[in-house]
Amino acid sequence: MPAGSHDAAFKSELKKLIVSACNRDTDPASIGDDDSLIGSDSTLGLDSLDVLQVNVALAQRYGVRIDDTKHARRVMKSINTLADFLRPDS
Repeated sequence: MPAGSHDAAFKSELKKLIVSACNRDTDPASIGDDDSLIGSDSTLGLDSLDVLQVNVALAQRYGVRIDDTKHARRVMKSINTLADFLRPDS
């Protein structure tokens, strides 16, 4: 089963969740799937507090909690890495 449109919709949902959780005034559609999410050189410039807020939002929305900070930063490197973590079968 092709995951193309479902995958795009899922990634769009993730972008909206991140923008909302971090109170960013950024159009979710402007975030590229491979864009870096964390750090001063990223589109959103997420910091460790933002990573925590996204983690809470992910736990509420998907029932997934990432307890290890280093693992969270790896998982939240980009929309693609986050989507792969949440849906490893896609």
